[in-house]
Amino acid sequence: MSVENCKIIQLPKISDPRGNLSFIEGEKHIPFDIKRVYYLYDVPGGSDRGSHAHRTLQQFIVAMSGSFDVVLDDGTEKKRFHLNRSYYGLYVCPMMWRDLDNFSSGAVCMVLASTRYDEFDYIRDYDQFLATVKKTEG
Repeated sequence: MSVENCKIIQLPKISDPRGNLSFIEGEKHIPFDIKRVYYLYDVPGGSDRGSHAHRTLQQFIVAMSGSFDVVLDDGTEKKRFHLNRSYYGLYVCPMMWRDLDNFSSGAVCMVLASTRYDEFDYIRDYDQFLATVKKTEG
């Protein structure tokens, strides 16, 4: 997979003077059925999260409040995405090393995932990630 397969997706936004509404439908707005939802919050300033890859998991990351950056790395190229609007999200395909950093105060990061939690899907060592990428390319 290439970092070019990962992209910002704009979600529907229904504007109303009483407050806006956005929604996400699996296999319609994002290219997978949603099996799990989790969120990060109260991340201390200067901290980062992530630093792993997934073998098969697809994700959709949304800044529900505040802002943060997602750095994706396919083993050859790195790309930084700044998320700061709740009606935009970042689609992350499998086999992307991801780091989340630059969290603003009060930021909330919601992640929609294509599978339930599976520890065996994680690659937590960057050198192992690079070796796995090289193996799948060759």
